[in-house]
Amino acid sequence: MQHYAGHFAGKTVFCNCDDPYESNFFQYFVLNFGRLKLKKLIATCYAGSPIAGQQLMLFEEPETERTPYKAVVTKVYDKTGDNAVDMRDVRALIESGEIPIERLQGNGDFRSAECIELLKEADIVVTNPPFSLFREYVAQLVEYGKKFLIIGNQNAITYKEIFPLIKENKMWLGYGFKGGDSHFLIPKENAREFAPGVYDPSTGLVHFRNVTWFTNLDYKKRHERMILFRHYTPEEYPHYDNYDAIEVSKTVDIPCDYDGVMGVPISFMNKYNPEQFEIIGLDRYTVPKEFLVGGRVAIMGKPRYARILIRNKQPETRTK
Repeated sequence: MQHYAGHFAGKTVFCNCDDPYESNFFQYFVLNFGRLKLKKLIATCYAGSPIAGQQLMLFEEPETERTPYKAVVTKVYDKTGDNAVDMRDVRALIESGEIPIERLQGNGDFRSAECIELLKEADIVVTNPPFSLFREYVAQLVEYGKKFLIIGNQNAITYKEIFPLIKENKMWLGYGFKGGDSHFLIPKENAREFAPGVYDPSTGLVHFRNVTWFTNLDYKKRHERMILFRHYTPEEYPHYDNYDAIEVSKTVDIPCDYDGVMGVPISFMNKYNPEQFEIIGLDRYTVPKEFLVGGRVAIMGKPRYARILIRNKQPETRTK
């Protein structure tokens, strides 16, 4: 979150799809309310959340099943007088009514009328939306012209509803998780069979490598140029059978001196600099369907996994 701190001054932040009982987003913004110079923080809870209040403990008797409500924060200060602002102060402010907690009339779904009204009030939305509703969620943010910082599956890059936004620089990948890793806490009763090393039963954490941030908030690293050191040769960079472009199987191997179209893996978006590269399209949405092999570009008849088609805007002069 620190990579976007400059965006929040004087803004109303909305954390929907969250449960303030457990939301680290809510905790981050409420504890940094003054430091970020926020105008307002709004958080909503979805009905039926199975998570008990184990982290924030906002109420004396945490419920086992959430009643949908909203929390509205307009000020945070040292309520307890211990010369520090922490969650004890937040609890005291809630108990005094200075941070009002109000029940929602509906179920807290982001698509409900009352949550849409809260969305209209917000400047920036920060949350972890349901992955199964990611397309619909992003469409709503775009419809209402909101700035956002949200978590999603990296494969969402390839969705037909999402990729055009990325191509048109209306949405991009945020600053990646440290080491490319992310962890999600799931209730132990929802545990199932995972691949070795994915689930830790002692903590309830599930480890994901294909989860990333999606945003339309600009940040410094997005404008850092990739250092390209490889040089193009026809032998190392084969041409696709069904499209006028070369295959680059690893982002780090993008040649510095090729001025044509290249197919790169979707992980390229973690390094994408809009001043350095132009996005031409995604293979399945760019190549005529009759030429696709298994819905993809191919080499010697074998389809490649999803490829983003790009061009280097400033290639080096090729040496002979």
